[in-house]
This record gives sequence, structure tokens and C-alpha cells, in this order.
Amino acid sequence: MKKLVTFFSLMVLLATVCYGQIEDINKLRKHLPLIKDSMRYVDALNRMAMLLYENNVDSTFSYTERARSIAERLQYEKGKADAANNLGIVYDMKGNLQLALRYYNDGYNRFKVISDTADMVQAIMNIAMVYQELGKTQKAVNSFKTAIETGKGLSRDSIMSLVWYNYMILYPGNFAKDSLPVYINKAKQIAAKYKDKRVLLAIEQLTADNYIKNGQKDKGVALLQQAAFDAIKSKLYYLSLDIIIDLGDSFALADSAKAVTYYKQALYITQLKQYTVYTESISKKLYDFYTARKDTAKAFFYSQQLLKLHENQEKVENNSGIDFIEYALKDQELESAQVQSKFELNFLILAVFVCILMVVILVILWRNWKQLRKTSDALRLQFEQSESTMEALEVMNNDYSRLIKIVAHDLRNPISAISTISGMLQPDENLPADTRELMNLVQVSSKNSLDLINELLETDFDQRQKIKMERVNVDELLHQCISLLSFRAKDKGQQLTLNSNAHVKISGEYEKLWRVMNNLIVNAIKFSPEGAQIHVESRIADNKLLITVNDAGFGIPDDIKNKIFDPFTSARRAGTQGEQPFGLGLYISRQIIEAHNGKIWFESEPGKGTTFYVELPLTATA
Repeated sequence: MKKLVTFFSLMVLLATVCYGQIEDINKLRKHLPLIKDSMRYVDALNRMAMLLYENNVDSTFSYTERARSIAERLQYEKGKADAANNLGIVYDMKGNLQLALRYYNDGYNRFKVISDTADMVQAIMNIAMVYQELGKTQKAVNSFKTAIETGKGLSRDSIMSLVWYNYMILYPGNFAKDSLPVYINKAKQIAAKYKDKRVLLAIEQLTADNYIKNGQKDKGVALLQQAAFDAIKSKLYYLSLDIIIDLGDSFALADSAKAVTYYKQALYITQLKQYTVYTESISKKLYDFYTARKDTAKAFFYSQQLLKLHENQEKVENNSGIDFIEYALKDQELESAQVQSKFELNFLILAVFVCILMVVILVILWRNWKQLRKTSDALRLQFEQSESTMEALEVMNNDYSRLIKIVAHDLRNPISAISTISGMLQPDENLPADTRELMNLVQVSSKNSLDLINELLETDFDQRQKIKMERVNVDELLHQCISLLSFRAKDKGQQLTLNSNAHVKISGEYEKLWRVMNNLIVNAIKFSPEGAQIHVESRIADNKLLITVNDAGFGIPDDIKNKIFDPFTSARRAGTQGEQPFGLGLYISRQIIEAHNGKIWFESEPGKGTTFYVELPLTATA
């Protein structure tokens, strides 16, 4: 019965009444060759497809495919949307509900793009009814509610009467007993406003069913009988069948003879009008009825009728020459190919843009390097008699050359990122979002490169190779670091504490060891929250000096622990107040400690803080 509601709803969506359908088909067929405007021709094909679905779903498919093909060529969005909706009807009629759902949803998305709210509501309603057929009640109810919400702002809201009708007839339990008549009346008012006789009669049926459900059977039956009479009088045969079957159902338990009379009356109409779907449904009711009554002869007669219907349907499907599943698969493949092609084009444009950008950057760097060489040559000639000055210039030139090589090498990172991403990305229907994401990656890579250049210009990479050994008072060094950085800690309400029990002097370079401790304490301040305590301690352990810096920050995640000592590391993170790191502090610290024949490591638990350890020999070994 609920499946028949779906077919009736599709029928109501047609713009003309049933008895005029054949005339409309013949008129359209004669008019089609005379239409010169391509978009009007597409609309006419889609209209023809809608008119034909009841009698020949293969013809609906054929006209829809022609309309869709022309609409695709013309980029006519309304035509493509109507064609997608028609394909949903085709697969719904064929019983392939998953494909029906796919094309209804495609139609909805296309209607949404062109802001066709009325057709959006229709598409959502169709989706709801497919969900109902699939037994997905919650999704069906949610879709009906979405359709109602979407249609609230419609100026021409004729579709809303059908939405309310279908929602109430499929899920009457979702309405309170006293509120159902209110919603029935609301649907009736909308249908009356547009003089939609079919929907008005269907609502009369719904009203009658509500009377019967609430114990007013005589009133409900009388209303059904009047509705059936009015439907037949108006030649609304498709609608009359649903009402007559409803009458039969209402008498099925109390007066079986009267129920059979109504079923046979409905069967006569279906056979006269060749409504195959209803013929099968009513024959099944009569077969079940006579089987229950053990009337073997009549049950056999209707079983033969059912068998004949199935054989005829199978012949029609076998002779149609259309493989609907294959069509859907090829359609999906075509869409995927189109998405892939568009993606590749956008990616190519992006890659060309980045390449041009890289060429421009390299040209600028080359010109700067060339200018630097000219300047160095001029200075070398000017101070050629001063050996010390010439050596200074040579060192400067070498330093700048090395920096330029590092920058040029690192500028390849954005291209490497694009290459990596392109290998991982798979074709996706949300292509514009992917393109924006790729552009964002290029921008982020460029920013990282600029930050690295700034850090490189301030960094001496040869520090680990030049250690000037001297006697370093560890307690004095740590006290100086704490004193200098305590003001920075106070800005975040933090407290620095020192427990220095070493009381030793070691061999090393004071300035470089101070830089290590400064880096570790600054990091502790940076990654600790406001009000936290940071504790620094030195002690003798296993005949070596051990210095620890402990913070109460958010710790170091496991996935980056093996990267934080790398140069230009990807493990860089912003501090608790957004402080930006450059990824070189810990790398340089490790180089300095290793140059002193020491070790540096850490222990960290995410969310509980981090402790860095520096171990140095008590005696000089270098």
C-alpha cells in the first residue's frame, strides 16, 4: 500500500490530470520537431519523460537521456536537474532504490545550485519516500521535516500540500491525535488555494482514514465513498484506485463480501486502464483473501493472474534492450572522469603558477648573489693590501654564498610538498575545496621558507667547530641565566627556581654553554602555561655534571619526539601565548653540547611537562 502511495505521489506531480495525459503526449510529440530553442526543447523532453513513466518506463528513460545529453552540452542547469530527477523516478519504478536515491539527491543538489526551492522540496520529499521504502524510518522522517522547513518561504507553495499529505499518510503516528486534523486542514487549505482537485481528494481520503481510526467508521466510509465517486466522475482513475482499495480494506474484517466487491471494482479499473502496478497489488489481495477462505478455485484463478502479470513484466524488461545498471555505472564513471579531468587541469595551473613563482624567486636570488659578488670583488680590490680585511671579506662572501645555497635548497620544499600531496590525493567530488587546500599549502610553505631565511641570517653554523676552552663556573653561569630570564618568566606569571649543588668548574666555552641553557630555559617558559613553576638543577652524577630543566608545560607528543633536535624540524610548535619557534635552537644546542663531549636528551609526558637533561664531563677530554 505504501509503495502505491509513492506512485500516486509521482502522478500528482504531473501538471495535467490523468484523462488528459494521452492528449498531452500526442500534442508534445507533434510539437517537439517544431521547437527551435534548445533549452525549451530540453524542457519538452523532460516533460515527455514525466508523462510516459506510468505506461512505459523505458520511454521515460529514453527521453530523459536525450534531454540530459543536450542539457550537458548546453550547460543548462535546470534541464540537468530535471533529468536527474526523472532518472530517480525511473530507478524508483524499477525497484532499484539505491540508484533512485542517488539520482534524486543529484537532482536536489542541482536544484539547490539554481535556487529552485519548489523543486528542492519535491526532491527532498522523493528522497524521504525512498528512505521509507528502504525501511529507514528515521531518515525518512528527518527528510520530510527538512522538506517542510525548506518550503516555509515559498511564495508559490502548492507542493507543500503534497508534502504534508505524504508525511501524514506514511507516518500518522508522528502526529498527536488532536493535532492530525489541524495538519490535514493545513494541507487542504494549500490545495484549495491552488484548486488542486487531486490533492484535495487525496486529503479527503486521509481525513476519512482518521475518522475510521478514531472510531467514526460510518462517517469515514461515507467520506471515502464520496471521494471515490468524485474521483471517477473527474476521470482521476489512478487516485480513485487508492480510495477504492482503502474502502475494501476498511471492510476486510467486518464485511468480506463488500470488501471483495470494492477490490473487484478496483481491479476492473486497473485492467481497463492497464495500471500494472495496481493490478498486481489488487490481485494479490484477492488471492490472499480466497486462500484464507480456502476457496481453491478462485485463489488459483488469481494466482494465475499474478503469474501472467510477472511473465508479461519479465518480457517487457527483457525486450527493452536497456541495461539500467550498466547505464548508472557508466554514468558514474563519466562523472569521475570529468572530476578527475577538472582536478588535473586545476592542478596543472597551480603547478605552472608555482613554477613561475619559483623561477622569479631564483632569478631575484641570482641577481642578489651576482650583486653581492660584485660588491665583494670591489671590496677585495679596495682592500687587497690588507690581509685581515681580505680574509674578513672572503669569510663574509662564503657565509652569504652558503646562506644562499641553503635558501635555494629550502625553496624546493613547496614543490616537494605539491608532489607529495598529488601522489596521495584521490579524485573527489568536492574538487573546489581540494584546490583551495593545495593553494593554502603553497602559501604555508612560502611562509615557512621566509621564517627559515630570517633564522638562518642570524645563525652561526660554525659554532660547533670553534670551541675556545676555558674554566667555566657552572653555578655562576646558571645564576646569570636565571637572573636574566626571570623577567621574561614574570611576564607570564611564572616562577624560575634554581638548585645548584655542583660547585664545580668545567672546561668549555662560557658563551656557548650559556646559549644552551638560555635556549632550554626560554623553551620551558614558552611552552609552560601562566603561573607555572620552572625548576633548574645541577648536580654531580657518575663523575659527570648533570643539569636538568623541568617545566610543567603541555609536553612533547610521541609522534615528534624523534624530530625536535633536527634542523628545520617539522616538529615546531607555537608556545602557550602563540610564540613562534624557528626549529634551530635545540639543533644548535645539541651541536654545542656534543662539541663539549657531552650529551643532551629529554623525558616528556604529554600534558604533564618535559625535563631536559644536559650531561657534561668534569674534566676536559677534547
